[in-house]
Amino acid sequence: MSAGRNSRRAFLATCAGAALARAAEPLRIIDTHTHFYDPSRPQGVPWPGKGTPLYRTVLPVDYMALAKPHGIAGTVVVEASLWVEDNQWLLDLATREPFIVGIVGNLDPLAAQFAANLARFAKNPLFRGIRVSGSKLIEHGTTPAFLDAMRRLADAGLSLDLNGGAYLPFVPPLTKAVSNLRIMIDHVGGAGDAASLKPEWRDGIRAAGESANVFCKVSALAEQTRTASGQAPTDPAYYRPILDAVWEAFGADRVVYGSNWPVSEKGTSFANCLRIVREYFATKGPEAEAKYFVKNSRAVYRWLDR
Repeated sequence: MSAGRNSRRAFLATCAGAALARAAEPLRIIDTHTHFYDPSRPQGVPWPGKGTPLYRTVLPVDYMALAKPHGIAGTVVVEASLWVEDNQWLLDLATREPFIVGIVGNLDPLAAQFAANLARFAKNPLFRGIRVSGSKLIEHGTTPAFLDAMRRLADAGLSLDLNGGAYLPFVPPLTKAVSNLRIMIDHVGGAGDAASLKPEWRDGIRAAGESANVFCKVSALAEQTRTASGQAPTDPAYYRPILDAVWEAFGADRVVYGSNWPVSEKGTSFANCLRIVREYFATKGPEAEAKYFVKNSRAVYRWLDR
């Protein structure tokens, strides 16, 4: 009997030790929304504009120095430039820097050369999709040319990021027209200030979440909510109305982390932005937290583990 009790105690101690070891492991994080650019290039950059705090050289080395101490293990970079060749510039950058696990390019789906450009960039396994302005979806989302481009994107196994605001009601029709397209709603669909959420946004985010192929990126919370001082609130509780609505609409499997750095600095520091979402998703349990910071982004982007 004594030996049995001792064996059980040893087993329980082993389980407890394993649980403590797991708890002590740092959380691995993939940041799915960063921007890199270099205004010092001979051709310059179309974004950001001169005279703004963002108008400076921003490269992976700058981001890694900031992010690695917080457990960031890699990033998906989103191209903001409308210049086609800037997609190649990012891919060349990624080839030299394994910290970049994927690229969301910027291609006009209505351009005459869209099919050729998509075929060109899709040959590179680091090219994981494209970003399109929400206004383009609003204006052209039901046209044959736009839908043909979306079918090409989906058939290539790539995803669509949507950026901006007011486009949420147009997401469900797109999912019905192109059912195999994986869609990422950037920046919580342009929710705005958490203290004054519009009913249209609540309805739109709920409707968008009804499709299993639509994901929501929890990013740009702070820079959408700046006070008169130019800085955003840093109390995580302030953002709960947005986070709760997104969680209810998309659940544990379709919410994704993105920092929107360096644009995020317009609201508050990188550390504050990360802390806001870490504190919220920690309350959902370790599995949901791991999905938010890593697993869900792999499901939508299928990024490379380099």
